[in-house]
Amino acid sequence: MKRYVIKRIVLAIVTVFIISAITFFAMNAIPGGPFNSEKAPSPEVKAVLLERYNLDKPVVQQFGIYVMNVLKGDFGISLKTGRDISNTIMESFAISAKIGGMAVIVALFFGLVLGSIAALMRNKLPDRLIVFISTLFTAVPSFVLATLLLLVFSIWLGWVQVWSATETNYVLPVISLAMYPMAYITRLTKTSMLDALSQDYVRTAKAKGVTPWKVIFKHALRNALIPVITYVGPMTAYILTGSLVVESVFTIGGLGSKFVTSITNRDYPMIMATTIFLATLMVIMNLLSDIIYKVVDPRINFD
Repeated sequence: MKRYVIKRIVLAIVTVFIISAITFFAMNAIPGGPFNSEKAPSPEVKAVLLERYNLDKPVVQQFGIYVMNVLKGDFGISLKTGRDISNTIMESFAISAKIGGMAVIVALFFGLVLGSIAALMRNKLPDRLIVFISTLFTAVPSFVLATLLLLVFSIWLGWVQVWSATETNYVLPVISLAMYPMAYITRLTKTSMLDALSQDYVRTAKAKGVTPWKVIFKHALRNALIPVITYVGPMTAYILTGSLVVESVFTIGGLGSKFVTSITNRDYPMIMATTIFLATLMVIMNLLSDIIYKVVDPRINFD
């Protein structure tokens, strides 16, 4: 197990480095620059700015300088705001993580419960309703759902404001982020549960007179969790970093919106920092998913 974790950590470092390199060179290959705008500075001022941020050097040398700074924990400052990027990311991620964390809990809880009920009540009315709802929310894009929720509850009914940092106003963004993964987890749980229910140990439990609810939640659910865990790792990373469109719809100043803004502004240090942060979070969640496999099913051997 220890050997496997070390190998995965090394692979994760290599993965993040490759992603960073691809992003850096692709970003610099696009025509234009961070100081090109309608109110562009004079050639003299632009030359000073390029020299200040090492943008006057060859791209390969720029990348080497950037990597050395990152290894020292220095992600630089924003070319547009002049703020320290590390502080900006932490502040923005705190907002995204709070909303995303609630969305993950909602998606997991309702997805597992509804999927289990659908498997237990197969081909009955509850199963058909759950399948219909999960199919509906799987097909509806998050930005469409977010727009509808905003239209109904903020504009027509006026129950919540468009956005402010109050607990009430977290409801709509959380619902928007949670519905698609909840629907997917529901369908995944049902499929895995039906397979688990056909196993010998479940038939033995039923033959001994164990109640159906105990069979499905105590015996079958644990063995049906492996496919769900596989999906939950990347899903959690995606939700925690914030859906770009949902944050834009609700005007949330989270990490996702900062990432979009940095691309629009050609803010090279911010683009690189957010890319590295998102990639690192993704590989960490995938590693945690693999480790949780062992906890859920001790029979799994990573060697």
